[in-house]
Amino acid sequence: MKKAVIITGPGFEEAEVIYPFYRLIEAGFSVEIATKNKSEVKGKHGLPLTATVDALSLVESDYHLVVIPGGYEAPDRVRQIKAVLVFIREMNKKNKIIAAVCHGPWVLISAGIMKGRKATCYKGCKDDLINAGAVYLEIDVVVDGNIITSPHFKTMAPWMKAIILKFDHSTS
Repeated sequence: MKKAVIITGPGFEEAEVIYPFYRLIEAGFSVEIATKNKSEVKGKHGLPLTATVDALSLVESDYHLVVIPGGYEAPDRVRQIKAVLVFIREMNKKNKIIAAVCHGPWVLISAGIMKGRKATCYKGCKDDLINAGAVYLEIDVVVDGNIITSPHFKTMAPWMKAIILKFDHSTS
């Protein structure tokens, strides 16, 4: 079975967790939600979210795809979890799909995988991407190999289409 994990934390952008969660299920994935210590977290607008797996125990071989939503606070907290950064680096080494939206690319920057890569993000993160050595593109979706980024929840429909299309093509 195809397996995906969405890694988030307190203050996540609800739309950037809920839409990918159900869209991936619709595409035939089993989807886990990972938070530090498998704790329940609340989104920016108060929605509670119960994790199904501890972000500290993620193993690359268990997943085909990872999603890093934004929400400013959540990715800032997630990028401070060393185990998550190791997980992201391992996913990247295996060329597995790493998808990030809004402030989510902060996690990829902290994992050290953005140098020389093309990406987009929320406009407030643009300088961070550039300073990490990435090529920033101001467009709705950027696919650079296994990394797929989008700047805002308003662009999630084409972002999710790109993620699923990339997965389908990489496994066929």
